[in-house]
Amino acid sequence: MAPRRALEIRLGEQDSQRWRMPLREDAFESFMARAGDTAHKVFADGSLFSPLLFRKFFDPADAFPLWEFDSEVLLKAVRSASNCSVDWQETDTEYVLRAELPSGRKSEIEISGEKGKVVEISGQWSGRESETMNWKASRWWEHGYVRRIELPEDANWKKMEAYIDDDNLLEIKIPKNNSDSNALQNNGVEPKESEYV
Repeated sequence: MAPRRALEIRLGEQDSQRWRMPLREDAFESFMARAGDTAHKVFADGSLFSPLLFRKFFDPADAFPLWEFDSEVLLKAVRSASNCSVDWQETDTEYVLRAELPSGRKSEIEISGEKGKVVEISGQWSGRESETMNWKASRWWEHGYVRRIELPEDANWKKMEAYIDDDNLLEIKIPKNNSDSNALQNNGVEPKESEYV
């Protein structure tokens, strides 16, 4: 059993050319008809990266407002029909996403935050060199995978943490902004200098 390890999260602006080519349903079906075992595991029913995760085709490179939906309700059909490996929740202090990554995938996962608006989970197939410098700007599904998720307004994306357990259990924690400090900032109230002494 592999230990829990923290994943590095890249924060900042994303390249505007990323995910330039949209994944359409017909292109996905054609790709899956000739794809190998690894692609079938990654894009399988109930997988975080499946375009059919929500039981309707949805390009995973398009950001989805995950936390606006109850996971039990949104994934009800997927959970009853297959082995769904995704769950998310909101607590008083944070947003949490948990997903089982397909075993045998053997690729490094990347987590990035985009100006407080989107968290992006992506990776490239292991051992597969892309013919293009930026595989994400072409037919990216032939080189890797992605899921982009819109962040709620009160998410503190700069303090996001990601972990992987047993090399296949991903957990992303996004704390909520502290409402007390935000209230002080939003009201323009600055602490008096004497309060620091």
